[in-house]
Amino acid sequence: MVATPAVSAAADGEPCPDVQVVFARGTLEPPGPGATGQAFTDALTERLPGTSIDVYPVDYPASLDFNAAADGVVDASHKVLDTAAGCPNTKIVVGGYSQGAAIAAYLTADSIPPGYPLPPGISGPMPPSTARHVSAVALFAKPSNRFLNIVDNSAPPISIGHLYAGKTIELCATDDPVCSSTGFNRAAHSSYRFNGMTDQAADFAAAAVHGNR
Repeated sequence: MVATPAVSAAADGEPCPDVQVVFARGTLEPPGPGATGQAFTDALTERLPGTSIDVYPVDYPASLDFNAAADGVVDASHKVLDTAAGCPNTKIVVGGYSQGAAIAAYLTADSIPPGYPLPPGISGPMPPSTARHVSAVALFAKPSNRFLNIVDNSAPPISIGHLYAGKTIELCATDDPVCSSTGFNRAAHSSYRFNGMTDQAADFAAAAVHGNR
């Protein structure tokens, strides 16, 4: 989903990075990429030596109010669109953890499900042409339908748009109650930064950046 872009990414005179990571942190994490996002970007940087990488932490409340995730969709879409317009040769990697994974997934949507009104600031899906600028999407602990119905049964279902499906890796730790429909182990939800899955996602994203996907 998308909002109208603001200023182009290179308008402030900053050089365009080779790779732009746009990452949305999880619920109640402090501003920044969050622990999982930091582990992922660190791992990605290790796999892309000699590559300039900029990390943009999505600006949104990351609160218990899931409706406020719409703010993250607006902010992330601005960054993706601005980067695609101002830095057309930059390869974009989108990612998110937990509530942030929902934001990243919503960003890829093909259409707005019937019966779900658009939040303020969102005009519809991103243009199809934007997809060619996005090399990879990494989703950690994307909320399951079960979890989504518990935290906000008014939220639209989370699905990956067809233009992004082949570029997306979804990772869910065993028994994680947020992303697994049968999970009940809360500790599993905090395990991504050390359970090897950030490395797995970094391998996937690095291969995509190199054009091997």
